[in-house]
Amino acid sequence: MSTPLPIIAVLAGGISAEREVSLGSGRAAALSLARSFPTRLFEINADAIPAGLDPKQHVVFSTLHGTFGEDGGMQRLLDTAGIVYAGCDAASSALTMDKTRTKEAAAARGVRVADAVRFTADQKPRAEMVIAKLGESVVVKPNNEGSSVGLSVIGTHAELVAKLASITAGSWLIERRIIGRELSVGVLHGKAMGIVEIRPKSGVYDFTSKYTKGLTEYFAPAPLDDTTTAKVQRAAETAFAACGCRDYSRVDFILPAEGDAFLLEINTLPGMKETSLLPMSARCVGLDFAGLVRELVKPALLRFQVATSA
Repeated sequence: MSTPLPIIAVLAGGISAEREVSLGSGRAAALSLARSFPTRLFEINADAIPAGLDPKQHVVFSTLHGTFGEDGGMQRLLDTAGIVYAGCDAASSALTMDKTRTKEAAAARGVRVADAVRFTADQKPRAEMVIAKLGESVVVKPNNEGSSVGLSVIGTHAELVAKLASITAGSWLIERRIIGRELSVGVLHGKAMGIVEIRPKSGVYDFTSKYTKGLTEYFAPAPLDDTTTAKVQRAAETAFAACGCRDYSRVDFILPAEGDAFLLEINTLPGMKETSLLPMSARCVGLDFAGLVRELVKPALLRFQVATSA
């Protein structure tokens, strides 16, 4: 008996602060996937599996970003329902959404990470303690959000006091600010693709720089020497493996003037418009957007064949 041809169910939207970004990713991915596979776009409006998903008919390609979509929440529901999906599993999704755990796992394998202080809103550190450990130049950001949501660059004691006072909920991270070049590397099937350099005109790659046209320049491939390129790609592959990632992810770094790059974070469900960083990275190695999305779902299609033929 032949294996049934699955429908690719693209999930987009969600309930996080990145909903609009996700909707754009979902529409772009669904249009491209539809060239090669039966495809249906599902708009997600609650922390639940959408009606109509069938483990015997669908393979999920999620473009959900942030809370619930990228933190293992949706993945756990899909696992429970027996639905095959592309990308990282629930455990690695939960781990990589937590920036502190990500860095601990990567650092244990030799990847360079910045000194940091993690805290919750109900147990905030004193500014003096933070400055004694990290210095006055720091970056404050949520420990488990993406798209640079909530990121603040701090340069003085007074700014840090004000920022800490404004935090009322959640888990947060204060990192020593590393001045350098921002780099992003797509990892596909465990292998690093091209390196993209990100140059925000404001000097800070925050939400506004990321999603406002014209505020950031991108260089793909990044103008780096061969040795540095190889080191950054190796660090991306190491971080990917250390966090148990599967199929694909995007790994972000900052490269100081001296020494190796520092890991910033791993994005397991990165932006998926044609102009997004993962597709830019893929184009560096000869994969256009249509070719990339086919590669992203390929391992899940194999898992579907195994599951439905059992």
